[in-house]
Amino acid sequence: MKLVFEAFGDKQNQPLIILHGFFASSRNWRQMAKKLADNYYVYVLDLRNHGLSPHSPDMDYPIMVDDLTQFMTEQGLQSASILGHSMGGKLAMWFALNHPEKIEHLIVADISPVSYQHNFNHTIGALKQLPLDKIINRKQADEFLADNIKELSYRQFLLQNLQLKEGQYGWRVDLDVIVPPPAPSVIIIAFPDLATVKAFSDEALFIMGGNSTYKDEAAIFSAFPKANIVELEGANHWLHVDKPAQFYHCVLAFLDK
Repeated sequence: MKLVFEAFGDKQNQPLIILHGFFASSRNWRQMAKKLADNYYVYVLDLRNHGLSPHSPDMDYPIMVDDLTQFMTEQGLQSASILGHSMGGKLAMWFALNHPEKIEHLIVADISPVSYQHNFNHTIGALKQLPLDKIINRKQADEFLADNIKELSYRQFLLQNLQLKEGQYGWRVDLDVIVPPPAPSVIIIAFPDLATVKAFSDEALFIMGGNSTYKDEAAIFSAFPKANIVELEGANHWLHVDKPAQFYHCVLAFLDK
């Protein structure tokens, strides 16, 4: 699939690719990308079924690895540094495990190479219940969602997927494609079989939120034995939003090694 992307910085600099998480898009990473663009040429992708990229019922990590491989070929990139958050972090890990020669630096933000037990059913259900034909502004949409999604920051994050087009609100994410099982939303919380690949032999940086529950050190070290694991105290899953300065300096220090 041909992915939509944004790019920032001087193309003469080394390339850095940023991969967003589930329900997110390149928009969520613009501020961080612009800061990193002082030193790198930063590509921020919309992964399939997200942002402005095309939609498809076919969505798993091997397929998304193919998307990323095609993107790098289109951009003439033999290798690049890759930073991935959450779902994007799983994509970055699976890409690195299958194409280590294409990785300059690997940075994974708040995710581990494991299959988690949670699901997105509640979130997807809440979004599908939003009466889009009655919504006149984002504030009203937020009020509708508040009954089912209590956390304000999470609602605001989700509402970045709401777009006004020809006078009608709709979702950037195709909720009919990523509905509960059997569908991509289930596959995304899983991780492919590590027994089918060799461990990644180079260093990798794992930045975890101090308040997050996604860290699994045993799983990380089994697949990435030279991993450096850093915790950002006080940060949750969206650590680049909770602690942007610390996150930025952590990323830059590893990229500049």
